[in-house]
Amino acid sequence: MLSTSARILRLLTTLQSRRHWSGAELAEKLEVTPRTLRRDVDRLRSLGYVVGASAGPGGGYQLGASTTLPPLLLRDEEAIALAASLRAAVDAFAGVDDAVLGVLVKLEQILPERLRRKVGALHSMTISVGRGDAVNADVLVAIASACRNAEELAFEYRKPDGSKGARRVEPLRLAHAESRRWYLLAWDLDRAGWRTFRVDRIRSPAPGARFVQRPAPPDLERYIGESLTTSSYPLHARFRLFGSAKELRARIPSWLGRIDSEDAGSCILTIGAPSLEDMVPMILCAGVEFELLEPEALRPHLQQAAARLQGG
Repeated sequence: MLSTSARILRLLTTLQSRRHWSGAELAEKLEVTPRTLRRDVDRLRSLGYVVGASAGPGGGYQLGASTTLPPLLLRDEEAIALAASLRAAVDAFAGVDDAVLGVLVKLEQILPERLRRKVGALHSMTISVGRGDAVNADVLVAIASACRNAEELAFEYRKPDGSKGARRVEPLRLAHAESRRWYLLAWDLDRAGWRTFRVDRIRSPAPGARFVQRPAPPDLERYIGESLTTSSYPLHARFRLFGSAKELRARIPSWLGRIDSEDAGSCILTIGAPSLEDMVPMILCAGVEFELLEPEALRPHLQQAAARLQGG
C-alpha cells in the first residue's frame, strides 16, 4: 500500500493529466476508496492547490488555478524540457532577466543526477545561431549561486588582451546589458576594490568560504552602468545632445554611455573607449544631433568621418 505522501503525489499527477475526472474514475485509477480520495483531495487543498468538486451525474474533480503558487510537480520529461529551455534562454540572452536565472538555479539544485546528465547532454549537443558572446550556463548558475549564498568565488579570468589570471572575489550581483552580455559585480579580494567582470571571460568558477557582505556601492544600477560604459576605459569624451535626457535615454542604448540632464532641451552624453578612433562610430550610434565638448583631439577624427560620409 502506498504511503500518504506517495498517494498525494500520484493524485496530483493524475489531476494534472486531464481537465476533469469523475469521482469513480479517479478512485479506480488511484486504487483507493471514495472516502480516501476525499481525504487526499483535502490534503492537496491544504498545500495550496485549488481542487474543484461537484456532485451529480456530471460531477467530479478538477484542478484549478490558485491565488498563490503551490509546490510544482513535474514528470521527468517535463523537468528536462523546462531545464533545457531555461539554459537555452540564458545562453541566447534575448530578453532574459534575473527571474529566469533564479528558476534555473533552483531547478539545477533539485534535479536528480540522472536527469541532470540528460539535460547536460542535450545542452552540450545544441548550438545557437546568431547570438552574441556565448555564456556558459553552468558558469552563470555557479556565479548566481555564489552571489545568493554569499560565498567567495575563485576563477580564471581572460583579460581583453587575451592574457589570463586567477581572481578571487566576493560576488555581489549579476547584471546584463543591452549589448547582450552578462557581467559580475564583485569585491576583488586581491585588489581591495569593486570590479566588474564579463561573464563570458570567466572560466572554472569555484565557490569557497562564506563571507559577510560589505556595503554595496550607492545607486548600484548607476554604478554598474558607469563601470561598463565609462570608468573602465582609458579615454573619455563628452557630447551635448539636443533633446531631453528622459527622451534620449529611451532612444539611445544604455551601453553607449551615461546621459546626464543639462536643461529642458539638452543633455550631456559621456562615453568611454580604448581609443579616439573607437569613439567615432560610438557617437554616430546615438543617431541624434550632437556637439563635441571634449576632448578637442577627437574633433579631427569626427571631421574625417563626416567628410567620408559626404563623399568628400
